[in-house]
Amino acid sequence: TDLRLMSLKGKLLLPIVQGGMGVGISASRLAGTVAALGGLGTISSVDLRRHHEDLMDSTGGDVEKGVVDAANLQALDREINRARERSGGNGGIAVNIMKAVSQYPEYVRQSCESGADAVVVGAGLPLDLPELVQDHPKVALIPILSDVRGVTLLVKKWLRRKRLPDAVVLENPRYAAGHLGAADDQSLNKPEYAFQRVLEGCRALFRELGLEAERIPLIAAGGIHRPEQLRQLIDWGADGVQMGTAFAVTEEGDAHENFKRVLLDAEPKDIVTFMSVAGLPARAVRTPWLDAYLHKEQKLQSVARYREVQRDQGFSP
Repeated sequence: TDLRLMSLKGKLLLPIVQGGMGVGISASRLAGTVAALGGLGTISSVDLRRHHEDLMDSTGGDVEKGVVDAANLQALDREINRARERSGGNGGIAVNIMKAVSQYPEYVRQSCESGADAVVVGAGLPLDLPELVQDHPKVALIPILSDVRGVTLLVKKWLRRKRLPDAVVLENPRYAAGHLGAADDQSLNKPEYAFQRVLEGCRALFRELGLEAERIPLIAAGGIHRPEQLRQLIDWGADGVQMGTAFAVTEEGDAHENFKRVLLDAEPKDIVTFMSVAGLPARAVRTPWLDAYLHKEQKLQSVARYREVQRDQGFSP
């Protein structure tokens, strides 16, 4: 390939990051395979016990939350070690963790102790991440943010702790799937999320703070699935891209085959954007299960709602 490699903690990687996808969509098989090919493979930390029959057996029925939490940490340890073995020492293994979940600190610590090369944090602003990993200086820290304002806040906060992000994922909520980095579903198309604007703004911020020499990699994410998109984003100043759905449907993907078929058969009209019970906008393929889930949450908590979106669902260079 003629693509410039991306440096992460001094290690050269292909400029392609496989995004974390839960529940169980990106686990050791997918992440390890991507790493084996020279990229950064990402395990989603959410409810990984579901990939382990013994852990599901031990947490079935009416068990305490602490028992389930412990099983998920054990599953995370297993998945990281399996991914590292599958990688053959190539590429890198990252773990994606949602800041919004209660087990966030425990997932971060377990990822570091189990040998992950990087911790990727989204669904919130991880201002406390440097403290959580202070005993593991070799682990790369990668926040997921959507605009220059968020990057500015995080970088300045981390600078006071004498730490910088080792890379930043810049996720455009107009095109991304899963939880989205916007206040609500009415804000998804705001111009401050545009790739070119955010990339240029981050480079200007780094110059202002005297951080140009650090060369913090910027990784664009959201609706990316074609080579020409990758090249356009690199021309705009990105060091790499993160892709999720394109990897989810591969043979190596850890999801059930039925899940992959739903994604493969989906059309733009099947994609819906809604407010999840986590208080964040999210995007997914509409299915009977999703309809039932959202209807139930509306009745119980009156916080989840969805609406169909008739807009371009893929970034076009």
